Amino acid sequence: MNTTVITSTFILTLLLAVGLFFFIRASTKDRIEQMILETNDSEAALLPRLEEYFKERAYRIAAVDRETDIITFEGLVRPSVFLAVLLTGLAAIGSMCLALVLAMALPDIGNLFLGLLLVAPLAGWFYWTGSTRTEQVRLRVKAATEETAPTQIEISGHRDELAVFQSALQLSAHEDIK
Repeated sequence: MNTTVITSTFILTLLLAVGLFFFIRASTKDRIEQMILETNDSEAALLPRLEEYFKERAYRIAAVDRETDIITFEGLVRPSVFLAVLLTGLAAIGSMCLALVLAMALPDIGNLFLGLLLVAPLAGWFYWTGSTRTEQVRLRVKAATEETAPTQIEISGHRDELAVFQSALQLSAHEDIK
């Protein structure tokens, strides 16, 4: 095969391998966001609903700060089996591609590069150990006043948890806090 083709294929495969590496690394990254949500419910009616919601989601009250009125909920986030399998499969495909390109570039020791496939399960293991963690959701309920007509909930937590929270309790977003 032409040396130029092998070299360019090798460079492109390396670039894809770097992208795959960063994709796998990002799978365990915290994605904490803050939001202000609004509801027409009163503070007295809202607090038991919030506590029940988080209890159903396997969260518990970890702290209540009376001075700032911030309630902190904690829960153990379990990793996704689907994502662990997906990342392992992607790592296997990426390792196989890199092994094939290296085998074409160095045909004398080409079969040894198939050993790169043994690295693929590390991607699933890395995700599994890195994404199992205690997650915190912090919120403060501001009662409705003349300035803020609806009751507001200032909440910070993982973006996926906030999206589920917002849709489950049918809350409208006021604005994102930056």
